[in-house]
Amino acid sequence: MATSSGRLIAGSTVSMSSIKRRNANPPQSISLICRNQIKGVPPLVLRSSQRSTRLCSIEAVPSAKFWDGSDDFEVTKEEKKSDASGGKTDVPVVAGKRDIVIAAAVTAALGVGNRVMYKLALIPLKHYPFFLAQLSTFGYVAVYFSILYFRYKAGIVTKEMLSVPKIPFLIVGILESLALTSGMAAAANLSGPSTTVLSQTFLIWQILFSMIFLGRRYRINQIFGCILVAFGVIVSVASGSGAAHSFKDAGIFWSLLMVLSFMLQGADTVMKEIIFLDSKKRLKGASLDLFVVNSYGSIFQVICIALLLPFLSKLWGIPFNQLPSYLRDGGACFLNIGAKTTGCEGAPLLPIMFVMMNMAYNISLLRLIKISSAVVSSLASTVSVPIAVYFFTLPLPYLGVASTLPTGFVAGTVILVLGMLLYAWTPSSHTPDSVISSPSST
Repeated sequence: MATSSGRLIAGSTVSMSSIKRRNANPPQSISLICRNQIKGVPPLVLRSSQRSTRLCSIEAVPSAKFWDGSDDFEVTKEEKKSDASGGKTDVPVVAGKRDIVIAAAVTAALGVGNRVMYKLALIPLKHYPFFLAQLSTFGYVAVYFSILYFRYKAGIVTKEMLSVPKIPFLIVGILESLALTSGMAAAANLSGPSTTVLSQTFLIWQILFSMIFLGRRYRINQIFGCILVAFGVIVSVASGSGAAHSFKDAGIFWSLLMVLSFMLQGADTVMKEIIFLDSKKRLKGASLDLFVVNSYGSIFQVICIALLLPFLSKLWGIPFNQLPSYLRDGGACFLNIGAKTTGCEGAPLLPIMFVMMNMAYNISLLRLIKISSAVVSSLASTVSVPIAVYFFTLPLPYLGVASTLPTGFVAGTVILVLGMLLYAWTPSSHTPDSVISSPSST
């Protein structure tokens, strides 16, 4: 019996929980419980029923607690199902790595589309980029709250979800608005390649904040995997572009300001992860709807942006007293109507396609944070950078002459892929201590 059980689960210990022997007429049953050494994993039960022939079945028996080993899984509860005896039992449902990999791939693909469509949308709105930025900030509030309203009417969003504390959403709005403001100020004084290099600090900040505020721990291969991903993006995008010379010309202040911007963005994504984890406690295991987070986070961001609007318009070179006329002309170019719309060819199709793509990307990114972690969402977003660079070398409409690949693109891409594989690799071990998992906050 021990030999057969050892083939079922490597490293598991076998204990005979009960052997019931009855008369010849009643069926004989043998229950063999194989308990895994990893804490919290439901044991396997091998039941043997003997009548004229012997039939064996294997089923998983849930343990007292659900498994909460790392950030690679999200554990929820399925509705009660009837067992063979007619009773009710709670069955744990675990979102595995495959679901997270699929969600990450979708997020990366949408990230590529978002970057490509943003550049295409700026072709008709090349004189009105500030208008496009405000459209995506203020317009999304109306869209998100409309979706939230219909989901509430459909019963998907409950009153309990809407009554969660709003202070965390206020913090999200403040972080996003400050990140936008500091990022815009720094980007105006830094080159594109140098911004790409500094943007890789975003992943470092996320890891640091998740360790501080979530008590999360990472394996050595995960840390080195993240470093390789960041280094791969730098090599593939910024190689041979004079980024080092750009840092020297711009000065240390603007580089530090850009790092501060990405620090605020890292804190923002970790804060959203904290909101999801805290809501599970408040909602007694129920999952907070994505559009609750999107809607309330957006409305607080709009309030903060409105307060910072005079400063932001100055960063874009628009005097505040001329802002109303600038927004009016930008709206006319966006709709491609009026006499002053010369050079707005491609509108409103391209800007609308960008708005739809950007909204889908933000929703997908937030869902990935919800089912995995902020770090995984950052990796998926980072992967989209070199892929988007490659797409710009293709003969896309409206772009004119395609760009050329950076000199180190292939080498950087290989490094990036190796980093992703290293991060996802789980060392095989028979002892749970060899894996430092992320403790669940739920």
